[in-house]
Amino acid sequence: MTWSMSSTLLAGLVQLSGALTSPTAGPPAVQALVFSDQAVRLVALEYRSFRTEFLGCMIGEIRDGVVRVERIAPADVSPLRSTATEVVPETTCEDAGWTGTVGMIHNHPTAERCWYYFPGTEVPTSDAESFVRTPYVVDAMVCGAKVVWIGRDMVQKEFALVETGGGRGLKP
Repeated sequence: MTWSMSSTLLAGLVQLSGALTSPTAGPPAVQALVFSDQAVRLVALEYRSFRTEFLGCMIGEIRDGVVRVERIAPADVSPLRSTATEVVPETTCEDAGWTGTVGMIHNHPTAERCWYYFPGTEVPTSDAESFVRTPYVVDAMVCGAKVVWIGRDMVQKEFALVETGGGRGLKP
């Protein structure tokens, strides 16, 4: 089965032969991260608009190893808790009133240090450590023209944020 990339975003072209199965124990394996057009527009706008880190709640669903983000809602963050290198929420996405949260997304305004492990090592960054403490299946960061993300398998993946024919979109 091949996923169409018409107006949505797919983090990599995923070709599935048969149904994806989840392990019997532990979180489901995430094969792809898909953003709706609205989520893409918000990510592109937020990245260009802020010199400090922003934090959002990715709201969507998980099906057959694919996380589909329908929208990104603002996390509850005090302006004093958002700097160029750090953002700290006041409460969880659920306590802020958002349901259906599948993950968190934040940006790195200078598009630097966009990794979950220090290069050439297996040493986790503070972004990886923060993700491990959440109940969500994915975490993502916007870094310049790309989105870097990770699932519970702790394998970092990324895709480019680029212009497409009908507007802004993400392209693998």
